[in-house]
Amino acid sequence: MRQTYLYNELYVYNIRKNSWSKVEIPNPPPRRCAHQAAVVPTAGGQLWVFGGEFASPNGEQFYHYKDLWVLHLATKTWEQIKASGGPSGRSGHRMVACKRQLIIFGGFHESARDYIYYNDVYAFNLDSFTWSKLAPSGIGPAPRSGCQMATTPEGGIIIYGGYSKQRIKKDVDKGTLHTDMFLLKTEGAGREEDKWAWSRLNPSGVKPTPRSGFSTAIGPNNRSLLFGGVHDEEEEESIEGDFFNDIYFYDIGKKRWFPGQLKGPKSEKRKRRRGRQGEVEGAGDEEMEKQPPQGPVEIVKEVVAEDGTVMTIKQVISGPAEEKERSESEEDEEDGALGQQVEPCPRSNAMLAVKHGVLYVYGGMFEVGDRQFTLSDLYSIDLHKMEEWKVLVEMDPKAQEWLEESESDEEEDDMEGAEGGEEEEESSEEESEDEGGEEQHPSVQPDEKHADYLSRTEQYWIKLARSNMGPDAKEKKGHVGSWNIHPALQSAKYYMLRAQA
Repeated sequence: MRQTYLYNELYVYNIRKNSWSKVEIPNPPPRRCAHQAAVVPTAGGQLWVFGGEFASPNGEQFYHYKDLWVLHLATKTWEQIKASGGPSGRSGHRMVACKRQLIIFGGFHESARDYIYYNDVYAFNLDSFTWSKLAPSGIGPAPRSGCQMATTPEGGIIIYGGYSKQRIKKDVDKGTLHTDMFLLKTEGAGREEDKWAWSRLNPSGVKPTPRSGFSTAIGPNNRSLLFGGVHDEEEEESIEGDFFNDIYFYDIGKKRWFPGQLKGPKSEKRKRRRGRQGEVEGAGDEEMEKQPPQGPVEIVKEVVAEDGTVMTIKQVISGPAEEKERSESEEDEEDGALGQQVEPCPRSNAMLAVKHGVLYVYGGMFEVGDRQFTLSDLYSIDLHKMEEWKVLVEMDPKAQEWLEESESDEEEDDMEGAEGGEEEEESSEEESEDEGGEEQHPSVQPDEKHADYLSRTEQYWIKLARSNMGPDAKEKKGHVGSWNIHPALQSAKYYMLRAQA
């Protein structure tokens, strides 16, 4: 039985040394996920954390937190702030620091029997340490979780997108991907008595395609940015998603969306131009004739699960098309699409940070059939230049973690680390289709290469795929975004809804 583990560990990434370090600080908040954190410069720097959820290892019992914590970066100490009148317990909400206040919007609360989505707004005053519930005028966003929340230089707050679901009949829910945008604005200087108002925004430009689970950050030049996410195709009893790894910018001043496009290194552009001129001038050279035409390039990554299962991920990158005469300006536009570009794989729920105009993207998750893979890689890109992604920490296939549907027949009461939770939920009951125990897949032999393993066990995987998918299995292809994957991992019995966080 696969189990889920939550953490309350603190890691610090040193940009100059390109290294992670674990920081041990006594009395941290209880383990959780789907919480929110915001940093303010007060007293040498403070990291504020609110809410989130805790789940038992088998995922059948969970809490929604409503506690507020602050990490004092100067003294490296955690402190729980106990103040009444704050938001109810929730996950998937959003929180930003704005004019000496923490502003919290939305989120959801789910129990074994029901769920609720929020569109309320709360403010925590960083001077008086008091909560207040805002009552903005105007028509605001519908209840949702997992939206984009960004501050404007004038002290306003932008809300974009998000996810919610509603019950359409017994045990059947329908999800909604929101694509609308709102501005929450106050005329005052951030005092508790100031009046707030909602207004609808209708931005121009090329808007992001509908998605959930995207990540956001504030970039340079008065722009917020959106990265990745997933678009779910929901059936009555299953969810199948396409994952993204693209960037969209929102110009706050101009109220305009536009996609982030890689330009490619300038040195490479000059080399390509010189190479094209050389082809025209020396078309008769034997060396030029010997060069084979560049076709699509296939990058293969393999992930080995704990039980020896091998997942092969293939990403096809198109090579340059046949060369035609074109102007230099056309070359500038197309150079970014030519040749190989290193980039993060498609994912949802990655962590973003911007420092000195450089965007850092850490981790996230993607799904393959009934498996959910967590990532620990780290990429960066200069937002001023937008030339290329840099790999700071590569994906380690052996270190990948994956989650699968658990056997619900075994009850577990291991709630260690859940102290501090205010609301205990009744355990949910999920029927498991594999009551006979977990099937043992062929294991990887010592020093065996991935290619040899796949060759040796090919018939086993084909047989397993057909038994899982039916007689027409050989005609089907699995996908994560635009990636082809090993057909044996396409079991359609279970999909976890990852849109809410």
